[in-house]
Amino acid sequence: MKRTDLIFIAFTLLLFLPFILIRPVFDWYTSFNKDHGMVMSFVKFAILATMGEMMALRIRKGVYTEPGFGILPRALVWGVLGLAIKAAFTVFASGTPVFAEYLGLGNASASMKSAFTGEKLLVAFCISAAMNLIFAPVMMTMHKITDTHIIGTGGTVQGFFTPIPFARIFQNMNWDVQWNFVFKKTIPFFWIPAHTITFLLPTEYQVLFAAILGMALGLILAFASMKGR
Repeated sequence: MKRTDLIFIAFTLLLFLPFILIRPVFDWYTSFNKDHGMVMSFVKFAILATMGEMMALRIRKGVYTEPGFGILPRALVWGVLGLAIKAAFTVFASGTPVFAEYLGLGNASASMKSAFTGEKLLVAFCISAAMNLIFAPVMMTMHKITDTHIIGTGGTVQGFFTPIPFARIFQNMNWDVQWNFVFKKTIPFFWIPAHTITFLLPTEYQVLFAAILGMALGLILAFASMKGR
């Protein structure tokens, strides 16, 4: 184990343990997240998903960062994606049960507020499936485009704010990896089940679970990004 591993582990423990061990910190977090959900979504995805990408780089190359990796640009991208993910959670968690009722699935909206039932599990699965089949592919493709741009501009903040050549990057993407791994494997086998669990949890625990999934999201997409180069 390298010294950088100890530093990374220590940082991770310092990041999570106060919320687990100190009740006032957890209460402050849940209260602030309730009042400022978008701000917290930006912060938690900027930190946790970027950490996931750093972990993937460590596993792949033995380091947490390297020249051109661009920690700050990646954190900025993940923060913005976190805002989009929070919006998607809100839209699909509200709209999918209403659409399910329109299709004749009982009182789907009320079931999400009740104790665990088979109907609640089905509705949670529908919410997760709708969000991951409609929203996730667009978000994952946008991440790949920005990731390519960050690397192409040397990982600098100044380079990141140059115009992104969307058309060129889109045309040159490794669609075999994007389709056969990112879309066909991670969405049905990881994200839909994971977010089904998310929508079954009480609201206060959904926040923490989504934050942990944010780290997993960075890790998985980073592996896909490395695989596609």
